[in-house]
Amino acid sequence: MKRSAKFALVVAGIAVAGFAGFKVAQGPLTQAVFEYEVDRNLGRDPSAALPDGLHVYVCGSGSPMADPDRAGACLGVIAGQQRMIFDVGSGSIRVLGRMGFPVGRTDKLFLTHLHSDHFDGLGELMVQSWVPNARAVPLPMLGPPGTAELAEGFNLAYRIDSGYRTAHHGPEVANPAGYGLAPEEIVIPEGATSVEVLRDGDLVVTAIRVSHDPVKDAYGYRIDYKGRSIAISGDTAFDPAFAEASKGVDVMFHEALDVDMIATMGEAAQRNGAKPVAKVLADIPGYHTDPVDAARIAALAGARMLVYYHTIPPMPSSLIENMFLEGTGKAFGGDIRLGDDGDLVSLPAGSQTIDYTHVL
Repeated sequence: MKRSAKFALVVAGIAVAGFAGFKVAQGPLTQAVFEYEVDRNLGRDPSAALPDGLHVYVCGSGSPMADPDRAGACLGVIAGQQRMIFDVGSGSIRVLGRMGFPVGRTDKLFLTHLHSDHFDGLGELMVQSWVPNARAVPLPMLGPPGTAELAEGFNLAYRIDSGYRTAHHGPEVANPAGYGLAPEEIVIPEGATSVEVLRDGDLVVTAIRVSHDPVKDAYGYRIDYKGRSIAISGDTAFDPAFAEASKGVDVMFHEALDVDMIATMGEAAQRNGAKPVAKVLADIPGYHTDPVDAARIAALAGARMLVYYHTIPPMPSSLIENMFLEGTGKAFGGDIRLGDDGDLVSLPAGSQTIDYTHVL
């Protein structure tokens, strides 16, 4: 046998032996990795390592349209010791949990308006913010008129489930006094465009009326903390009043709907006989904002960064994303980002930096 052939057989023998050894060791090795990851993550709060400042978790950058990569509208915000969630679309709480947001210690939930895609993850939040941290008081939920009725419905719908959990885990963990939602309705006076809804030390949260007819009471929010600031549009058509209320923010989070893409989808639905779908697609551009118009709002506000979230339609490739963003750079000279689930935007106090990372 030639020397090269003998060498090949030896290498093959070592490979086979190594694979067999790996199969034998795979169980203990996998178990060790599993135990390491569990110990590294379970019961720990990654947000505790964040510097003092404003930190925004993009937990839902999608829309009601099916998209495997984007949950329904949601932003998690940490401002100092306050942990807040703005809207809670479908699937968003699982994204927040994976991102390391302390869902079990949520202080307040704010709703922009009462379209179902902005609250259809509410049941999951109710449970995840109650049991894991043995909450002793219901979760405060602030939103426009109608919020109390919404809370009443969810509290009733999950009451049977809550009883099972208390019976199973005991009141020390599933405290009945901490179950459910405590609603507080925000009313912006007639003729006013905004109202302060929370002031806690250095933190100020302001609700801003936006244009989402026929939804009468639709709000955006501005959050200020120690010289850093963000604005959240919620659902709105092009609205300079929102820009005025957002003057000088570091980062604007704005919804966006690409009118041309939606028109193409509507034409296809009409051709294929899906008339109800075509009607919906024809209706929705009127109460959303085109990406270029959202960029104009950010420019009017003098924002430093614009992050698109709650984007319509789904964008399955970077080519579609480029179509979505076409022309936005001419309308806004600041930094433009197309938000993805898992993005974390950090604004440290006492600094002008904007740290943008993806943590998933």
